[in-house]
Amino acid sequence: MKVADSCVRDASGVPERLNDEMTSGILEALSGEMKVQRRQVEAAAGLLDEGATVPFIARYRKELTGGLDDGQLRYLEERLGYLRELEERRSKIIESIGEQGGLSRELEVAVRNARTKAELEDLYLPFRPRRRTKAQIAKEAGLEPLALMLLENPDRDPSMEATAFVVPQKAIADTTAALDGARQILMERFAEDAHLVGELREHLWAKGIFRARVVSGRMTEGSKFADYFDYAEAIRAIPSHRALALFRGRSEGILRLELDPGGVEGDAFCAGRVARRFFIADEGRAADAWLLQTAHLAWKVKLFTHLDLELKMRLRDQAEKEAIRVFGDNLRDLLLAAPAGQRAMMGLDPGLRTGVKVAVVDATGKVVETDTVYPHAPRNRQDEALQRLATLASRHGVELVAIGNGTGSRETDGLVRDLIVRHPELNLRRLIVSEAGASVYSASELGAGELPELDVSLRGAVSIARRLQDPLAELVKIEPKAIGVGQYQHDVNQTRLGRKLDNVVEDCVNAVGVNVNTASPALLARVAGLGRTQAGNIVAFRDQHGPFRSREQIKAVPRLGDKTFEQSAGFLRVTGGD
Repeated sequence: MKVADSCVRDASGVPERLNDEMTSGILEALSGEMKVQRRQVEAAAGLLDEGATVPFIARYRKELTGGLDDGQLRYLEERLGYLRELEERRSKIIESIGEQGGLSRELEVAVRNARTKAELEDLYLPFRPRRRTKAQIAKEAGLEPLALMLLENPDRDPSMEATAFVVPQKAIADTTAALDGARQILMERFAEDAHLVGELREHLWAKGIFRARVVSGRMTEGSKFADYFDYAEAIRAIPSHRALALFRGRSEGILRLELDPGGVEGDAFCAGRVARRFFIADEGRAADAWLLQTAHLAWKVKLFTHLDLELKMRLRDQAEKEAIRVFGDNLRDLLLAAPAGQRAMMGLDPGLRTGVKVAVVDATGKVVETDTVYPHAPRNRQDEALQRLATLASRHGVELVAIGNGTGSRETDGLVRDLIVRHPELNLRRLIVSEAGASVYSASELGAGELPELDVSLRGAVSIARRLQDPLAELVKIEPKAIGVGQYQHDVNQTRLGRKLDNVVEDCVNAVGVNVNTASPALLARVAGLGRTQAGNIVAFRDQHGPFRSREQIKAVPRLGDKTFEQSAGFLRVTGGD
């Protein structure tokens, strides 16, 4: 459903074929949700379909989109995908129901007006291919007329009417079997009513209580989940971190999770809602009691079972979305932290038994010297460590000392404090730096490629020093999920999390811009329009021909076409060039 890359633009720059590829409903829906003009949505969607990146559109196509910012464009990009999937699913459902001969005018209108995937699936439920159910078997045995007769004429006596449907050859041995079959037909009919399903779903979400109980015999093993051994809270009020903890407890076999519709009163209300939907009431008629029992069973056996599973999934989905949002916000704050700038740095990767790994980098981030000292127990060679650190700092003009916040950081911070006191002439300052992901970088293919001559343990110290110099330039080398700025990151949808974090990194890199003459391949690969291949080609060209003198010179890089240049050039800086 994407617009072809070759589509023609009209005078305003909007692709002429856009309306051929997208329904008017999608444009109107997005315009209403975002509270912007339809023309803005149309222009932005066309640019995205042509391969333009969000940072590029936000910065360089403002005249077309009416000034939509990167946050609005990210929302539009995500919702556009959802709504297109919704339209595709809508078409398939209409086609499938039509092939089954069940597409009435009323049903078609309902399907076309559905605004969410859940609404669509509710309407499609009676027509969904499935294994043979008890209701289908009962229909095949000819019991549907009995079921409809009792529903439409409650004055009729169920036992007497069922006598005419006893057919031993069809496994309907007596009136009890006939009425059981008729009940299965009505239960399935009730449970597939889209309006009823939607109403009960929202009622449970508003009134349902989520309960957790410890699994028998798992109290000791699951002590970290002790807060949830006897837990109850309104499902709609559960914060994301608590919901993810509950689901983790279930996945580890510690907790049993249940949705409570509100006790006996809640059950009675929901069963009563089923009855009212189909005009079933206790008016003293012959079939009333049988029909009320059927409505109650439809609620307990069919509807609640289905909605219990669905609302647990809804809770988890909402919790994941919120956790991913927080993760993204935290990552953005970390990436955009103020850089210390081009100064000589000393990075210390703390350790106790294994020693403190030391790396000194110059103002450009180049490693100039490394060492390992053992000031802490069990070796306790503190004086020697202080002397070696002072020598390194003096030799290379170190201004700042970055200390990783891992095991031994408190002791190492005390060591550097002593160094500053003993050697005031060095004018050193110290900072504690998050070392999250440093070990991942150290053992990565990228780390080995950048620092092949260094031991894995020393690469971590280099990363700690560089991330104080320029957090963004260094942290883009690490898988975002390894940076450790979110909760329950392994419990959420990994595809969705990865996409969110990649978007955050892309937005941050392009908000700051990149010096094309100093950027690493990892940093260049995050520039709008570039990828790993183009980034590698730029660095190879730079190494071979020297620094770029202008942006135009970037066009000479092999396999970097006009389209890529258009997308990326505005985010690349050439410092000191022509």
